Amino acid sequence: MDEPTASPVQCEDALMRSDRWIDVARGAGLLSPSGAVAPTIFAEMSELATRTGAVNLGQGFPDVDGPEHLKEAAIAAIRDGHNQYPPGPGIPQLREAVAAHQARHYGLSVDPDTEVLVTAGATEAIAATILALTGPGDEVVTLEPYYDSYAASIAMAGATHRTIALRPGPDGFHLDPDDVRVAFTDRTRLVLVNTPHNPTGTVLTTAELTLLAEQAAARDAVIVTDEVYEHLTYDGVRHVPLATLPAAAGRTLTISSAGKTFSFTGWKVGWVHGPAELVTAVRTVKQFLTYVASGPFQHAVATALTDEDGQTGEYVAGLQASLQSRRDLLTGALDAAGFATVRAAGTYFVVADAAPLGFTDAVDLCRRLPELAGVVGIPVSAFCAAGSPTAQALGSWVRFTYVKQESVLERAAEGLTRLRG
Repeated sequence: MDEPTASPVQCEDALMRSDRWIDVARGAGLLSPSGAVAPTIFAEMSELATRTGAVNLGQGFPDVDGPEHLKEAAIAAIRDGHNQYPPGPGIPQLREAVAAHQARHYGLSVDPDTEVLVTAGATEAIAATILALTGPGDEVVTLEPYYDSYAASIAMAGATHRTIALRPGPDGFHLDPDDVRVAFTDRTRLVLVNTPHNPTGTVLTTAELTLLAEQAAARDAVIVTDEVYEHLTYDGVRHVPLATLPAAAGRTLTISSAGKTFSFTGWKVGWVHGPAELVTAVRTVKQFLTYVASGPFQHAVATALTDEDGQTGEYVAGLQASLQSRRDLLTGALDAAGFATVRAAGTYFVVADAAPLGFTDAVDLCRRLPELAGVVGIPVSAFCAAGSPTAQALGSWVRFTYVKQESVLERAAEGLTRLRG
């Protein structure tokens, strides 16, 4: 006798009752009022760029690979047989290289055996950390705007997402101390801080970081830092890791990755380091996500971070200078087109207010930009909670990336001039 089968309606009803995925979609801003799940704005804008032939300044990935010597290191690792599962915490050479890097650049003492975990990029490190350390009843504080995976991971954990607005001003985006104090409560379990910051391009000051650390310490909250753009700052601005501040000692998990610094975003090699007991918690969850990843690329990234011959340092310095120049090119073009642009102190991105051009809705503008200027950008509201005060305040703002070849940016600059008529 045949087993009974569920009807499509029954299957749909059962799916809708399993509502954690809906929470994730809602947290990431992908749930429409009708309940349908929409594609991300990044996918929509990339498809629009492909369809129209517009210059894609939406997605932030380089259009030129990183240095040849690191490609050769990856190829050598493949040829040398490093193609099976690497150790769960990451290969020893990479964990040692991360520890040495932190000591060399920031004076941090890190035990590579117990305080470093290699992950499948920073995104997995963030997800594993939030899943390991928070749950229903806990609150996670982030800056707003925020990278979209933060809200999705918080929703996966069943925690509550609270935000602190980054507010634009004459000298860039900054935190208001009153906003910081109000965001923390007795339920704050974790504060996730991204600096240098995507999407605004700001680099938080030591005073701002200290305030965040002090508030976390007062609530006995864990601090998690997303520092993937740590080496990509400009005009002499210095990145200060939160883990170096006294108030953050013993409670900070530092996350970074190789993708941005070395222009190999597809390698997906990230890491997290911090107190052994916190790293153990994250490792316990992480092993049931990807288990392990990027075996031969871990060897190449270890070569990059160790940098025995100085080639990697030379590459990063050149990339930093080149990105600063490309930032200036795009910022100048946006200013000339009539945007009110905030000069980015770091990252791959610059944000610009379209209100002076008469556009109050950046979502609508971004959908029209291919026709108006032959360019694609991302509305900054996509990095905010739907309908939040920050989303409303930044409703006319657009994020553009300058991590593209100069010739591409020049073509974009030419198109942007059409906005002025």
